[in-house]
Parts: sequence; C-alpha cells; structure tokens
Amino acid sequence: MRRRLIQSTLAVVLVVIAVFGVSLVIVETRTISNSAQERVDSEAIRLAGIVDSRLFAAEDVTAEILRDQVAQERYAVIRIPGKESIEVGSKPSGEVISSTEEGEEGETVTVQEPRSSVTREVGRTLLIIGLVALLAVIAAVLLAIRQANKLASPLTDLAETAERLGSGDPRPRHKRYGVPELDRVADVLDSSAERIARMLTAERRLAADASHQLRTPLTALSMRLEEITLTDDPDTVKEEANVALTQVERLTDVVERLLTNSRDPRAGNAVTFDLDEVIQQQLAEWRPAYRSAGRAIVSSGKRHLTAVGTPGAVAQVLAALIENSLMHGGGTVALRTRVTGNQAVIEVTDEGPGVPADLGARIFERTISGRNSTGIGLAVARDLAEADGGRLEMLQAQPPVFGLFLSRTPLRSAVLDDDEPTVR
Repeated sequence: MRRRLIQSTLAVVLVVIAVFGVSLVIVETRTISNSAQERVDSEAIRLAGIVDSRLFAAEDVTAEILRDQVAQERYAVIRIPGKESIEVGSKPSGEVISSTEEGEEGETVTVQEPRSSVTREVGRTLLIIGLVALLAVIAAVLLAIRQANKLASPLTDLAETAERLGSGDPRPRHKRYGVPELDRVADVLDSSAERIARMLTAERRLAADASHQLRTPLTALSMRLEEITLTDDPDTVKEEANVALTQVERLTDVVERLLTNSRDPRAGNAVTFDLDEVIQQQLAEWRPAYRSAGRAIVSSGKRHLTAVGTPGAVAQVLAALIENSLMHGGGTVALRTRVTGNQAVIEVTDEGPGVPADLGARIFERTISGRNSTGIGLAVARDLAEADGGRLEMLQAQPPVFGLFLSRTPLRSAVLDDDEPTVR
C-alpha cells in the first residue's frame, strides 16, 4: 500500500509538471525571443536617432564615434547616401536577430545580434525550470512517503489490533493517529476490545462460580454415597438415600439457576421460607464430614424464623461458610439465629484461629484466600446473599463470626422456642 501511495502521488506530480512545465517553456521561449527582438529594434531606433542628430548638425559620423553606442555582442551597419557604409562591431555568424531602421536624413541603420545569446538565455531558463521541477518532484516524493507512512502505519496497527482481538487478546491500545477516519476505526476497535474483555471476564467468572457452586453439592453427595456403601442397615441406607436425593435436587436447582440467570444472580425470585428447614438441611449434609474430621456442627438461637430470599441460594451461602469453617477453622461449628430489627441473622462461627489480620475486609475479594484454595467461595456467597436483598459480613475476625442478614416477612411473626418471647 505504501508503494502504491508513493507511485500514485508521484504520477500526479509528474503529470502536473509535464503540463505546466511544457507550457511554461513555450511561453518563456517566446518571451525571451520577443524581448531580444525588441532590444535589437530599440537599439536600431536609438542609433538612427543619433545618426540623424549628427547629420542634421553637419557633424561627422564615424565608427569610432558610434562604437560606444553599440552593445558588445551586437553588430551595426549604417548606410548614409553618398558615403561608405559604416560598420560597428564584429559581424555575427550563423542565425541572427536583425532590425533595420531608416532615419530622417535618408540613412539606414541595421542592427544584428547573434541568436546564440537567445539560445543561451533560453537554456538558462530551461535549467531553472528543470531545477524547480526536480525540487518539486523531490518534495512530492518526500510528502508522498510521509503521507504513505501516516496512512499505512496506522492501517498496519489496526490490522494487528483486529488480529489480536481475533486471537483472544482483548486489550485496547488507546492509540490515535491524527486522521479522523482512522481514529474512528481505532475507537470502534477499542470499544469492541473492551466489550470482548468484559464478556471474557464474565465467562471466566461464570465458569469459576459455577465450578465452585457445583463442587459443594457434589462433595456432600459423594459423602452420602460413601455412607451408603459403608453400611448394611436398610434404614440407614434409606435415610442416606433420601438425603442424597435432596442434595441432587439442590444440585439441579443450582444448575438451572446458573443456566437461566446467565450469572445474573439478581434474576432469581425471592420467596418467604423457613430458615429452620434450610439450617437443618445443611446440618444433615455436613455432619458426616465433620464427624470424619473429629469435629461437631450444631445450631442454636431462635427457631421458626422466616425470611425473604431464595432457599437454594441461602443454602449455598451457608454451605460455603460451613465448608470454609471445615477447611480453615477448628473445633465445633455453630449456626446461631437471631433477629435484629426487621432482619433475620444467621451467624456461623467456629473455634479456630480466625481470619489473619493481613486479610481483614479483603476476605470477600476474589482470589483472596488464607490457604491453598480457590479464593472465590466467600465472594460467590456474598454475591448470592446480595442477590436476595441481604448481605454477608464478617462480624468478628478472631474467633471468626460471619453473619448472613436476610429480610423478614413484615406480615408474619417469628415464633421463638417455647421458653422465648415472640419477636415481631
């Protein structure tokens, strides 16, 4: 492309130089020839006037007297009736420019100039025109190279940017070239790169969140199946099978929400549900894992509390907190329920060392983990809690206390245990 731009620009300049240069040469040649003829005519008229004045005054007319009146390269012949012709200068050879003028006393003055002087002047003019044309061609080439680089380099950059986008590198370059049309293309490519980057980030986040949300139910399901394989008691097998079916339903619910919401957790439908059912379900699912680890998981606090949210999402949040305590905590894990204002709170705590001081509030950021884990469990749990209009907070770092806050149904009362008052 760069070569084509240079060639096309140079061709246009050469055509312009050819058209105007030839015209200028013709005009200048005629002008120089006419000017030379006018000089010779003027010289003849002037000499005739000098000869007339001397003849009228009865003075001598000689070559010595007229020699100073004739230019060096010119030749003059004065013919006076009754006298010999007077010659001034050297007679030129070859083609000449000649002019003859008759005086009032009957004399004839002829002035000649060699045409070679005109040829030399025309040659000098042609040389000047040629030099100007050469400078114009050089300037045109330099300008064409500059313009070609200004256009070709941006197009090469834009092609590389488009190729990078196609190869999966969506980083915008934010590079502009000073050409409105090319800058517009660059703007569009940068906007497309930013959109692709957002889409890829969302895809990666969806994959990470989906794998994490599916891993916990699958882990619990595998533990139930292990319990079934280790027992011969039909009642135990039946009980574990029922729990496994419940976990399969939870797993199906997770998959459906992931597919239908396209990782937009706010698309879920919040309902009023009983917190006790979700808590007891989690206790039943995680007790085998805690029992295998030599630890216990218990619940306490107010009973028969209702909340507004998605039961499956709340179960996933609690599962993430319980699993987090199993992996990073120690001792007994306790789930406590209480009421604050118009919110129901589920606190999850254990007897472990707690959250390191260097993590602090960053514990809910993605990729932040105190050990070799994915670092997205608490981040996903917080997203799920906020999707239901609630929130997930770390209430205490040592020992660790995490609180899940959910809105309560304002038209229904929450009933406590038999020995506790009713809270509205």
